[in-house]
Amino acid sequence: MLTAFARAFKTPDLRKKLLFTLGIIVLYRLGAHVPVPGVSYENVQICVDAAQKGNNSLFGLVNMFSGGALLQITIFALGIMPYITASIILQLLTVVIPRLEALKKEGQSGQAKITQYTRYLTVALAVLQGTGLVATARSGALFSGCPVASEIVPDQSIFVTVTMVITMTAGTAAVMWLGELITDRGIGNGMSILMFISIAAGFPGALWAIKQSGTLAKGWIEFGTVILIGFVMVALVVFVEQAQRRIPVQYAKRMIGRRSYGGTSTYIPLKVNQAGVIPVIFASSLLYIPALVAQFSNTNAGWKTWIEAHFVKGDHPYYIASYFLLIVFFAFFYVAISFNPEEVADNMKKYGGFIPGIRAGRPTAEYLSYVLNRITWPGSLYLGLIALVPTMALAGFGGANQNFPFGGTSILIIVGVGLETVKQIESQLQQRNYEGFLR
Repeated sequence: MLTAFARAFKTPDLRKKLLFTLGIIVLYRLGAHVPVPGVSYENVQICVDAAQKGNNSLFGLVNMFSGGALLQITIFALGIMPYITASIILQLLTVVIPRLEALKKEGQSGQAKITQYTRYLTVALAVLQGTGLVATARSGALFSGCPVASEIVPDQSIFVTVTMVITMTAGTAAVMWLGELITDRGIGNGMSILMFISIAAGFPGALWAIKQSGTLAKGWIEFGTVILIGFVMVALVVFVEQAQRRIPVQYAKRMIGRRSYGGTSTYIPLKVNQAGVIPVIFASSLLYIPALVAQFSNTNAGWKTWIEAHFVKGDHPYYIASYFLLIVFFAFFYVAISFNPEEVADNMKKYGGFIPGIRAGRPTAEYLSYVLNRITWPGSLYLGLIALVPTMALAGFGGANQNFPFGGTSILIIVGVGLETVKQIESQLQQRNYEGFLR
């Protein structure tokens, strides 16, 4: 594998792409440490230290996707989350709105139009999320319990507030532009790589915090145990992410003029985890809503006390059960809207393809739906276990929560993006008759 990396850097055009991607990553991480104008940097650091010691994880998921920039209130505080949200919304609306569905079928031109809509929606979401973040920081609710939380934004005039929102929106647009640069001029998959870097940036600090809070052999035993659990979970995720059910497809021979076409055999690859990490993100985001409502509520009613007792900490049985059930539900929901068996069956019938032993048309669609439902069950249960087992297993090591770097969401994203990036580099190496990374 090291030899393959060396060959990648010896190839001139591939070396330029790798170095360009590394340069964009450096700029992205630099922007994640530049404070927004109007924010007291000293007070922010005091509250961040207090939040880390108190394990305040209410905004942990968004903070993880921004590489720690959210709680630091930097120009890239919103990170890649507005773009992710906009992409998911457009993907869901494609099933509902006929115009978007028609654009999706138009090929490259239609996809370019959908990408343009995604950019507009990203900017709109960035304005909304930036306004919410500024309002939360001004009220002191961003760091509940911090003595200087209300002094994070000393000047609360309209001009300063608008400047902060515009700066964060511009930062989100810049992050989106950097991701597209990596896709066009770098090694590709730009947005996913930025997400990968954001999550990986929190690994050293989280691991060192576990070492410092440990009691066995000055924390080294806890540190080594967490590393070992992380490697085991990564190996399990790689194994399942590569698993797929291959449905054989046979194409009949067709005579067009004097030439014969078709007669080939191929397969439809159905992944066990067809939905990826999206169900985990949906479930996490939905479970944040009760905690946010309770935090911003000034009442002392019983419902607020019940929510704070059951849905704020990730180790409560109610939270764990709700989290698991939501992941299973969203896994089936996302697979149902992203894979259309009837459309696949119609395309196969149009080009003379059929599954051996299954009639073309409606029986093929029913068979594909049957197989997809069967493999989605283990895939959804796998997602639920991956999201919950690390949380419960690591609860004794430094108070790890559901947003710990070796938790389910981060492992799924890092392994998925890592495998995709390695395959892209590998394909470019194999075009030059080199051995790839995955031998």
